[in-house]
Order: sequence, then structure tokens, then C-alpha cells
Amino acid sequence: MNRSLRVRALLALAVIALSVYIAVTVPVRLGLDLRGGTHIVLETRSTPTAEADREATDRTLEVLRGRIDALGVAEPTLVRSGENRIIAELPGVQDPKKAADVLGRTAQLTFHPVLGIADGDGDDGRDGDDGAPLPLPKGTGERVLPDESGTRLRLGATALTGEHVKEAAARFDQDSGAGWHVTVGFEGAGRDGWARLTGEAACRPAGDPARRVAIVLDDKVISSPQVDPSIGCRTGIRDGATRITGSFGPDEARELSLLINGGALPVPVETVEQRTVGPTLGAQAIAASAWAAGIGTVLTSLFIIVVYRLMGVLAAIALGCYGLVSYAALAALGATLTLPGLAGFVLAIGMAVDANVLVFERAREEYAARRRPSTRSALAAGFRNAFSAIADSNITTLIAAALLFFLASGPVRGFGVTLGIGVLASMFSALVITRVLAESAAGLPRVRRTPRLTGIAAPGAVRERLARRDLRLMRHPRRWLAVSAVALVLAGSGIVVRGVELGVEFTGGRLIEYATTGSVDPERVRTALADSGFPRAVVQSAGDSGLTVRTDELTDAEEAEVTGTVRDLAGRADKVRDELIGPSLGEELRRGALIALAVALGAQLVYLAARFRWVFGTAAVVALAHDVVILVGVFAWLGKPVDGVFLAALLTVIGYSVNDSVVLFDRVRELVRRSARAPLPGLVDQAIVQTLPRTVNTGMGAAFILTALALLGGSSLTDFALALLVGLAVGTYSSVLTAAPVALRLHQLSGSGRLRRRR
Repeated sequence: MNRSLRVRALLALAVIALSVYIAVTVPVRLGLDLRGGTHIVLETRSTPTAEADREATDRTLEVLRGRIDALGVAEPTLVRSGENRIIAELPGVQDPKKAADVLGRTAQLTFHPVLGIADGDGDDGRDGDDGAPLPLPKGTGERVLPDESGTRLRLGATALTGEHVKEAAARFDQDSGAGWHVTVGFEGAGRDGWARLTGEAACRPAGDPARRVAIVLDDKVISSPQVDPSIGCRTGIRDGATRITGSFGPDEARELSLLINGGALPVPVETVEQRTVGPTLGAQAIAASAWAAGIGTVLTSLFIIVVYRLMGVLAAIALGCYGLVSYAALAALGATLTLPGLAGFVLAIGMAVDANVLVFERAREEYAARRRPSTRSALAAGFRNAFSAIADSNITTLIAAALLFFLASGPVRGFGVTLGIGVLASMFSALVITRVLAESAAGLPRVRRTPRLTGIAAPGAVRERLARRDLRLMRHPRRWLAVSAVALVLAGSGIVVRGVELGVEFTGGRLIEYATTGSVDPERVRTALADSGFPRAVVQSAGDSGLTVRTDELTDAEEAEVTGTVRDLAGRADKVRDELIGPSLGEELRRGALIALAVALGAQLVYLAARFRWVFGTAAVVALAHDVVILVGVFAWLGKPVDGVFLAALLTVIGYSVNDSVVLFDRVRELVRRSARAPLPGLVDQAIVQTLPRTVNTGMGAAFILTALALLGGSSLTDFALALLVGLAVGTYSSVLTAAPVALRLHQLSGSGRLRRRR
């Protein structure tokens, strides 16, 4: 074993040992879509007296943190996003209405003297049409609010606020008959202020409305108790304590005490996004993805073992190490594993095969080209010559992963994280682990005596068939461009005729998924919802026993009516997913998706133009645009929604397509260096023949994984896997039969019949 091989072996052992330790000791954090819970995005709003800037948002964040802690949620996450957004993730919380109500209430607690009952004449401050209180003339600090019974009370200026409250607690008093109530204790200046407020009220006779004190929460009188007759005039209650009574249940009393203790929000907040996933859906997604990963990995491993024999066995072992390293990296970085992220983790297994196939195919070429071939020297040359293609193809995928992380949000961002980790881990697996195993095995005496055992000495079935045929695809490149044009017209007509059905996160609205006891006709549910006042509801089947309803933005009462209608027709219908996206956020996400797509294409063009000639870079980007249009058109014809998960699949397809184009153009560049004055069409044909075995074998390996994901990944991942399967087929075609003809055409238009060798 030479020195470089020993260094690689020690590095591989160290990384694997560290990965085993991390995998055993550090658990991976699961996203809410896998473990169940509620995800809420709140946006702070400015008021005439308070600006919703970064400082106000940070103070709001701390108040909300106290409220969440008081709710008793295990392992909550609360972070600021941007200037004025707060993201709250509440594992295990299945009642989004309650969570949003607790988090979204401003909780401005104030205490007022009652001046009397409004007589309804003049400027009595009666409620407007929208139910909001109308203030009395400016400068008085007075207003009118209805009390618990609906009687309008004239309230004086604010005497105390929630800042004067030391603590509040929910109590149950069975002896006095008060039932559930909330005790409030004041501190500091609040004790004197409470004594002064109650002392002034005590000067009024018993039964006089002015002997009452109004306790107001968010412009609503929650209690207006009379001061006890035992309290003397101007003496007041001096122990700094009172209690709020009313028709409270235990939950209402605890919630009120929680809001008082948490304090008021510095600025109002609005819920712009809300997602709730039931625990059963998350468990099913984990189980389905695990089955897909296991079966897909086994099928892929069997395929590469059949094709590459001993080297295939070693590559399968390296794939297992890749999975271990990826999992450990995810755990060590503290990244959250989401459902699209889990799909990205499964998908990266197929991508990890690509680097191994590139190396082994180059090794086969080196072995066949040498007079006195050696398996070990052919492998070393294969790793050396395949490095540039591996690096370029993985860097383009990393660009897509980085764009997902910086431009996407929510679960799709998690997909970008796991995809990036998977790409880096696959490079380490192929260039270090596989190399150590392959070169060590190639040096064994028995392997040296029987080189065909390695799978490198044999050219392979695809290469043998190509050798028997004179394949000149670029003899008439315009024919392939015509085929691509027809495909674009068919896909574009789907976009024009059927239209693109944007998902709820791009349009705003509500998406609810139900698990039903049996199959339900979506058309019946759609008709029933239209009769109930929801004519724009979109109803679709979700698997064998599921239903999704997508509507415009709904209130909680309207959501209950929709759920009731579904249950009337389906019998039992359990709500397993509930997503609410505000219209402003939907527009923002839609704009971000278009920016991500444009930046992805631009970034690929810049990178490829830097690594290759501008002709090749432009041709590769044209092929990418071709793939994007066809994939969107296929989804338009199928009536599938274009949402954030589709965006993740689309950017992954871009990475796939670029990989194939990079491998082809990398070989063209190599051939140009050898034969600088040869006609470019002949060199491109030669490059296609040389790289086609890698394209076929890599595509087959990825297809096994994606097919397993589509068939076994459950309804949550079916559209994702379908998009990738379509993208894989279209990308494989376009990288050879669209990118290459476009490159030749651009080369002709540039005015040079021969390609000048680049220094």
C-alpha cells in the first residue's frame, strides 16, 4: 500500500468512526411534517404609535416565547425571520386555532374607572358597524365599551396597565361559588395605583355603576366588578391584589392568566402562514420513505453489482458509508430533517452512484486502450481523468442546493440542506472511500490473476453494442432540434390550454387534507361545497383513502363548515394536514420562486461559461430551459399543483440535466485538446459514444430510487418523485440531443468551422 492510499484509508476510517459516534449519540431533529405539530408565521404590523421595526419584533419575540413556554409545548422553536416576521414551530400542537389565538392576541391589559352607563345620545361612543369601540371627544381619554352583559359603560382614562401586574394565576373557588377566576397581584406603583382607583370608586354608593372598575383586554371588557361595600372611600384596596371573575372554564382561566403573565405585545401581529400536520401523517411519511430508501438502495446496489461485479460490490459498500456520513453530518449540523429533505436524502443515493459510474467507465476505457493493461493502473487513471467531470457536475448541483437554501423557505429549504450535504458526502464516498476499497482490492493477487472479476476488464453491454454500430447522431443536428421544438410546443400548449395550477403557498388560501375511512368521490364533495357557499373549492383525491380541499382564505368558522360538509359525505374524516397562507405571503413566495428559477439558470450559465466555452455554456442553459418548460407543461396537462415541493424537484432536475451536459462537454473538451483541428460534429459524436454508457447506467441507478419513491413514498411524495422521473427522462434526452445540436448550431453561427484550442 503506497503512502497516498494509506492517507486516504486513514481519512476514510476517521470519518466513518466519527460518523458512527455521531449517529449513535446525536439524534436528528425531525421537522413538523414528520413528527406532527403546528408551524405558524407571524408578521408584526406598525401602528400610529409604534413602528414594527427589528427592535419591536425582537421584543415581540420574547413575549411570545414566554407565552409558548407557559403553554407547555415540548421543544418549541421560535425565531425571527427578516425584519418583521416570526416563525413558531410547536411540535405536538394539533389545535392551530388555539395556538394562533394565544400567540396572535396583543394582550393589552388596562384598568379603567367606570364613569357611568352610556345614554346613547350625542357622542356616546356607540360601536360602529364593524363592532369597534368609538371614542369620545378628543382630550377626554374616555370611551364606551360594552361590559359582559352588553351594557355600554363610559370608561375613564387608563389608570393601570399590564406592566403594573406582578403575576396572575387561574384559581378555582368552590366555597364562595366564584368557580374559576383569575387572581391578579400588583407590584411597585401598581399597588398604590390600584388603591387609588378602587378608593375613588368606593366613594360612590352601592349599586351605582361608577362604583365599578373595568378590566379591559384588547378593547374588550372581560370583568367589571363592584368595589366591596367594606372598602372605605379614598382608602381603596391596599393589599395590591384583586381577582377577575366571569363565566370562565378552566381552559379560559388558564389562557387569560397566561396572557397577563406573558405581557402585551409591543406591536400587533398577523398570522400570514399556518401549517398543521397530524402525527399519523408524519409517521406514515417516515415509514414510506424508509421503505423507498431501503428498496431503492438494494435495487441500485444490485444493478451496479451486475454491471461492475467486484467494483460494484465495493461501490455498494461505499453507498452504505455515504448514507452513514450524510446522516451524521445532518445530525452534527443540527439541521432539521423535513419531508422534502427526506426525499432529498433518498434522491442523493441515486446521485452518489453517478461519481462511481464515471470512474468505472473511465477505468474501462483506460484498460481497453493500454497494451499491457493493469486493473490498478486503469483505476488510478479512471479516478484522475473523471475528477473534472465529477467536480463540475457536483458543483452545479451544489449551486441549485444553495439557491434552495437562500431563496426558498420552510420544508423546501430543508430539501436544499439535505441535498447539499448529500452531494458533498457522495463526493467523499466516491473519491475517497470507493478509491481506497477499489485500489486495495485491485492489488490482491487473485484479482490481478483474474482481472475480469473486477468488472473493469470487460467493456460492458452498452459499450459493446455501440462498438458494433456507427453512431453519428450529429450528422443531422437540426432533426433533433425539430424533435425538441415539437416537445416544447406540446408542453407549452398544456400551459396555455390547461393553465398552471399554482399551489396554495403561491396563491394564498387554505389547504386541508383529510384521511377518510373509504374512497370518496371528489366531484360529490365539490358540488356539496359549492352548495354550501364555497364555489371555488378545489377537491382532489389523496391516495386510496384521502381527500384534499383547497380554497381561498377561510375563517375558522368557515373551515369548520367545510370540514362538516366533508364529514357528511365521507363519514369519518380526520384532518391530517391544514395549511393557511396569507395572500401577501403567497405573492412573496411566488415571486421568490421565479427569482430562484431565474438565478438558477443564470448561475449555471455563468459557471459553465467559465469552465467551458460560452457556446457550451449557452447550449447547456438552453437545454435546461427546455427541461423546465416540458416539466411544467407535463404537470399542467396532468392537473398537478405547482408548489414549493415542485420547485425543489424542478431545481433538482436542473442539477441532473447539467450533470449530463457537463459530462458530455467535458469529454468534448478533452477530445478537442487531442485533436484541435478536427471538425466539431465528429468530436461531439465521439464524445456521445464514449459517455453514453455512463449516462445510461447513471440514469438506471437514479430511476430505481425514484421509482421506489413514487410507488412507496406515499401521497406526500408521489408528485415529487413523478416530477423527478419526468425530469430524469427529459434531462437525459436533452443533454445529448438538445444541448449538443444547439452547441453545434451556435458554433456554426460564430463563424468558425473549426474549434480553436483554448489555452
